[in-house]
Amino acid sequence: MNKALFAASLLAVALVAPVAHAYQAGDVILRAGAITVDPHEKSGDIDHAVLGKVDGSKATLDSDTQLGLNFAYMVTNNIGVELLAATPFSHDVGVKGMPGAYAGLNGKLGSLKHLPPTLSLVYYPMDTKSAFQPYVGAGINYTWFFDDKLSSEAESKGFSGLDMKDSWGLAGQVGMDYMLTDNIMLNAQVRYIDIDTTGTTHLAGDKVKVDVDVDPWVYMVGLGYKF
Repeated sequence: MNKALFAASLLAVALVAPVAHAYQAGDVILRAGAITVDPHEKSGDIDHAVLGKVDGSKATLDSDTQLGLNFAYMVTNNIGVELLAATPFSHDVGVKGMPGAYAGLNGKLGSLKHLPPTLSLVYYPMDTKSAFQPYVGAGINYTWFFDDKLSSEAESKGFSGLDMKDSWGLAGQVGMDYMLTDNIMLNAQVRYIDIDTTGTTHLAGDKVKVDVDVDPWVYMVGLGYKF
């Protein structure tokens, strides 16, 4: 009897509970969560002012996770404009592949920080009554590199100064929201961002530079709120 009463109560709650509707024109959406930038860098050969390009030498970058933020405005029920923001990402910059007498230059070169604000147009194909809302988007990215520093190990090897050029590039994304209530959602998203930069330093007074296609995959999971 108690089980039947409990089941009937659950059914009654389900029937009277509001349906979690998704987006409509004019909605403002804020998402927050953990965001990881995972570089899949393609580095050119390191170019020394005297030695020229050193075959097989490369620059490397590691991954980092920070607080990610999305701000979106729904222009129609199915199309939105979205801005990706985050707290600054920090990456170690390395050197590898230096041959022979220059092998001692391999290792950690320094570190940098960057911010990758990305503005996208996003399309949601599902009906507004669907709690599950997959989406795709495309847009433009500006990556600002700052706080470029050499490691003490690099300085001891004769390096001085480190500078990374800012980047403009295209970005694409896929993602999904699942509406828990009319206002609260779970979110997961994956982006690919075209980031190209040139790193410059000096070794014993001679200029050293390298072109790097950073091209990271960017992963984010979190919660969102619809206003």
